[in-house]
Amino acid sequence: MSNNQKKPISGGNPFQRLRDQLEGIEPALEPITMTIGEPKHEPPSFFMDVLVENKAGFRKYPPIHGTPEFRAAIGTWLKARYGLDAAFDADKSVIPLNGSREGLVFACVSARDYLKKDVETPAVLLPNPFYQSYGAGAHMAGAEEILLPEQGTGILPDLDVLDPALLDRTIAFYFASPANPQGTVAPMTYWKQLIGLARKHNFLIFADECYSEIYRETPPTGVLEAASATDGTLSHVVSFNSLSKRSNLPGLRCGFAAGDPEFIQFFANFRNIAAPQVPLPAQALAVRAYADEDHVVENRRLYNEKYAAAEEILSPLFGSVMNDGGFFLWLDVSRWGGGVATAEKLWREAGVKVLPGAYIASDMPEGFNPGADYIRLALVDSLDTSREAFNRIVTCLE
Repeated sequence: MSNNQKKPISGGNPFQRLRDQLEGIEPALEPITMTIGEPKHEPPSFFMDVLVENKAGFRKYPPIHGTPEFRAAIGTWLKARYGLDAAFDADKSVIPLNGSREGLVFACVSARDYLKKDVETPAVLLPNPFYQSYGAGAHMAGAEEILLPEQGTGILPDLDVLDPALLDRTIAFYFASPANPQGTVAPMTYWKQLIGLARKHNFLIFADECYSEIYRETPPTGVLEAASATDGTLSHVVSFNSLSKRSNLPGLRCGFAAGDPEFIQFFANFRNIAAPQVPLPAQALAVRAYADEDHVVENRRLYNEKYAAAEEILSPLFGSVMNDGGFFLWLDVSRWGGGVATAEKLWREAGVKVLPGAYIASDMPEGFNPGADYIRLALVDSLDTSREAFNRIVTCLE
């Protein structure tokens, strides 16, 4: 058993760790919080009207597979967004989720049972840093976490160094593009290489694509797009997405899983006894939201305004802070003693609360933490508030 396997779900909750670290410290200035990636832009103007129009649905138990309208809307959007073949069958390849997090966790248990690998300890591969729910999925599946270090923006886990024996006992490979926190986007060639490994060694790719519509210039390639381009099938791949980031509806808890039709149906059967259904009014809102791109374009514009301000204000101190997607900054603060020390300094002296990179990463077996030199900033507040935070950071660290 590895040291990582002994830890409770990859080091626990990063935000509780930060609360413990900063407890008792009074900030010198009015606080600005940039820790949690909770969208604060306005949701689409129609969202409440749709919920009211469909309020009778709260009196019914929803079907676990979702409504036909929900599956059709997601299928139409996926075909348009990723150029999927007209033969893509949303009725077999799409199910609703209570936000992508719930699906990412439960899917790992389903992967273990679906693949039925004859191994003593299955393995789950995940990037490091990573979204903590990936670790929760591995934990629930009784699998060993194998962490793949991924420190800086633009650096993807090296697929060429993975041991074939490890891949043979792997049940799931979690991968986010755009990545949280680095904003890295995987190119088509990388996706195809990973898909080839999944099919050769019989494991599932769980692609966390909840930031797919928040990008600087070019829409990120998706796993379904790459799989379809490889051989026309979606074998061994699942995409997870939701309305939380795309439509600024994190409290709705409405997302979807789409991909390998055989696994999706197996997963749905498991969820039917283990997970709550998505309320019918939420599904109706998803149908409307996925048919409207105007609010998504505006949402992306607002984030990109803040990235432009960050580049203007922070780049003289940090170098370019731009990335390809998502809404985080991932700043190297090794010059100031690393992420933990810098987060405390910024809170005490500037009133800016940021997340130490070490808290969303785990120590590698060799002992180093690939997030230790970094802090993460969520650009979810207004442009004016963000600019104020950037200026405070520069003043504090110059």
